[in-house]
Amino acid sequence: MPKKYGVKEKDLVVTHVVNMVLTGRLRSGDRLDRNEIASELGLSRVPVQEAVVQLEHDGILSTRYHRGAFVERFDESTVREHHELYGVLCGLASGRAATASEPTVLADLEAATAQMRSGRDSRQFDSYARRFRSTINGEYAGPRLQAAIDASQTLIPHTFWQSYLQHRDQLLPFYESELTAIRDRDPDAARAACAQRSDVMACALLTELVRRGVLRR
Repeated sequence: MPKKYGVKEKDLVVTHVVNMVLTGRLRSGDRLDRNEIASELGLSRVPVQEAVVQLEHDGILSTRYHRGAFVERFDESTVREHHELYGVLCGLASGRAATASEPTVLADLEAATAQMRSGRDSRQFDSYARRFRSTINGEYAGPRLQAAIDASQTLIPHTFWQSYLQHRDQLLPFYESELTAIRDRDPDAARAACAQRSDVMACALLTELVRRGVLRR
């Protein structure tokens, strides 16, 4: 596998393993073959082990003494839980943004939202949405909260949202609601917008996983 410069080898492994779960190559209870992963990616076992530690922390894998690493339960409730946590954690930062309602932050959020409104391409919309989110998190999420937000996104694949054709139409209303809440200094409404957006995201991903045959309903 060609080396991706600027990307940590551990992160390559994390993405690879998560993709295996999301495509059904790995299912609940399956044992992770670390040698196979290292061979497929052309890496040593060191970044594979580092990825296992992170994936266990994120609730994707569990390790058993002298037996290896295994895929944790992966079903509809697991996907919904990851998104629910993501919504709650983002809501903490967004609620703080609404309480502060700093003019410079608000201006950045308004600019990102304007770009989201004008962008029809899924990849562009995703980029502007990430700018919106990073503006809030960069200002109002401390290191511990940011780490928790990052961990909650493990089962929220970037590649899916970059190619999801209904990305803008389904999620833009929630970003606009969040922006309005921050402008109106309404932290409860800001948190609610984050939770509602995450629920819609979970439904969209679950529909795709069912279509792929990875999950059943």
